[in-house]
Amino acid sequence: MKHHSMLWIVAAIATIALNIQHMNAQEKLFTLEDLNYGGRNYRNLQPTNAYYTWWGDELIQTEVEHCYQIDKKTGKRTLLFSIDDVNGSSDRFKMYHFLYATFPYPDKKIVVLENGKERVLYNWEEKAAVSISDCSDEEGGEWCPATCASAYVKDCQLYVKEADGTQHQLTSDGSREIVYGQSVHRDEFGIYKGTFWSPDGQRLAFYRMDQSMVADYPQVNISTRIATEEPDKYPMAGETSHKVTVGVFDLKTQKTIYLNAGDPTDRYFTNIQWSPDSKKIYIFELNRDQTDYTLVRYDAETGAKEKELFGEHNDKYAEPLNPITFLPWDEHKFIVQSQRDGYNHLYLYDDNGKMLKQLTKGAWVVLDLIGFNKQAKSAVILSTEASPIQNNLYTVNIKNGRRTAIDNGKGVHGSIWSASGHRNAMLSASGRYLYDTYSEPDVPRKIDVSEVSTGKRVNLLTADNPWKDYQVPTYTCGTLKAADGETDLYYRMVKPADFDASKKYPTVVYVYGGPHARNVEASWHYASRSWETYMAQKGYILFILDNRGSCDRGLAFEQATFRQLGQIEMQDQMKGVEYLQSLPYVDADRIGVHGWSFGGFMTISLMTNYPDVFKVGVAGGPVIDWKWYEVMYGERYMDTPQTNPEGYEKTNLLKQAPKLKGKLQIIQGLNDKTVVPQHCLSFIDACIENGTQPDFFVYPGEPHNMRGHKSVHLHERITQYFEDYLK
Repeated sequence: MKHHSMLWIVAAIATIALNIQHMNAQEKLFTLEDLNYGGRNYRNLQPTNAYYTWWGDELIQTEVEHCYQIDKKTGKRTLLFSIDDVNGSSDRFKMYHFLYATFPYPDKKIVVLENGKERVLYNWEEKAAVSISDCSDEEGGEWCPATCASAYVKDCQLYVKEADGTQHQLTSDGSREIVYGQSVHRDEFGIYKGTFWSPDGQRLAFYRMDQSMVADYPQVNISTRIATEEPDKYPMAGETSHKVTVGVFDLKTQKTIYLNAGDPTDRYFTNIQWSPDSKKIYIFELNRDQTDYTLVRYDAETGAKEKELFGEHNDKYAEPLNPITFLPWDEHKFIVQSQRDGYNHLYLYDDNGKMLKQLTKGAWVVLDLIGFNKQAKSAVILSTEASPIQNNLYTVNIKNGRRTAIDNGKGVHGSIWSASGHRNAMLSASGRYLYDTYSEPDVPRKIDVSEVSTGKRVNLLTADNPWKDYQVPTYTCGTLKAADGETDLYYRMVKPADFDASKKYPTVVYVYGGPHARNVEASWHYASRSWETYMAQKGYILFILDNRGSCDRGLAFEQATFRQLGQIEMQDQMKGVEYLQSLPYVDADRIGVHGWSFGGFMTISLMTNYPDVFKVGVAGGPVIDWKWYEVMYGERYMDTPQTNPEGYEKTNLLKQAPKLKGKLQIIQGLNDKTVVPQHCLSFIDACIENGTQPDFFVYPGEPHNMRGHKSVHLHERITQYFEDYLK
């Protein structure tokens, strides 16, 4: 009897301990080290991920020390090779890992490995290196699989190194004023790099940017014994801009020519594309006013301008963001992406510039042309056809335009990017297969491999919820009408885990509101930022609304803000605030606002235009006066200060300084080359003149966004400001 009693007591204690452990697990709280991308525990609280790449039509999973071949019908993986195979009896390759290994030759068992010092082409069947080359000088360079040549910039000069190590110095006048082989036009218009190998690898097109005429912005380096100037070329709206030309280097002749495009003054050259036969170059050329662009073809051997194939005009702005894409089975036809009918869609052209047909149409946006299924002669696209907050995959039959959905119709798919900002990395060489990384509001991450023609899928990874042991807020999504009374706007709301509708909560509006951004989407937690979770845990409600002017809703939606940035956006955001004020659990006397960059501009706009609504604001890297912002972005949406003085005056926040009433903290990276410190410093000066009292915090040496662990410090500071003045 005593024995059984003792067992019962032990069992009871064990049960209580388990229950306590369970309760503690359920009550686990987040820290910014868990939630912020600069945090020490951030990676451990991200959904499990896996890395894949294509070897022709074979799917390869890459890990740090192993590469596996994936059976696309079953998902089963078979070891292809390991780090021990590559090392063999030598330790030479110990510094390599396989996460970013590439397999550029479908018919060869060769993997390309790099470690920043060497590039190795390794044959895993023969367990031997095919070639080993020095790439220590090639930081940011571009290697060409067709010829194994590489292009790179060193000490401001552009070089090409052939497979045998022969080096060609293409330029001698490179400097901070004459820039070669790098992204131009301040990374606008879809530009992300400055060198472009031809398909056969025999020619290299490259950018040359003369910015000697552009004014210097006086950035300062405070880490030297006496602070030193490190000026940045920054062309402000309405001021003198740089001049760009396009050169072509021929590996066979070792000669460089420049395309005869004419005077480059006040013109933009973007979306460089080679013809499939490597003989022609196609470029979209845009006027400085950004109302007209033309597709132009050049002879790559002579640089001669051959033909202007077609042009496009928009009274507000036309924005070419994607190069033309040739059909793999017909080198005389290509696809153009255009917003000419109000939404980004696909159009089929021949190489004489004749439009053959519009391939996609509807009140939705093609987000990306991923590639082609060559066998079925169809395109693979990602679009918002299912919902403005979803990204879904479809095939488009080139002959008849018929679209077929090839995913589950939910969530945000295609969440895998190549360096170009496109999703072509997910498609196999022939286009018969793709791997798809996606999430849904309650699905952290899934990765499937599918057969494009049938849409049949095999799951490769279903990530567990990494937050299952934590107190997690509730994330909801809804719509409300814009200030025009017609347009649906999507919002996200984040509530504390212990939300009680009978209580009143301080509420923070997180805002961006600018072009080329969508904050609310049907991905995990409706794309909620980690800081929102942290704030909800501290007892706040968070509200995020995508106003008119944000992206992926068509031209009318995006261009509603033209020439008066911030005005329509504020009207829409205030509709969101009206909704918040109608909720019994929102404390209308404790509403705050926070945003960064364009969101910083919006934060100060809202704080000073509606001083009795917003009690507290934190504005990071804010634009204050658009005449101090850069040419390409600023003039696209605002025109120049000379042609739109009324718009610049209306949106200038300096005149709003006397209206500041609540508590406002402005935060700035001291070496911000995107929104230069002149903005916030001028606003502070205006506040001093007018007797208003913003707070200011600066991050020395930091650019537009805080890097690494400093981001944790930043978000703790933002949080503490609301804790001090809104709670």
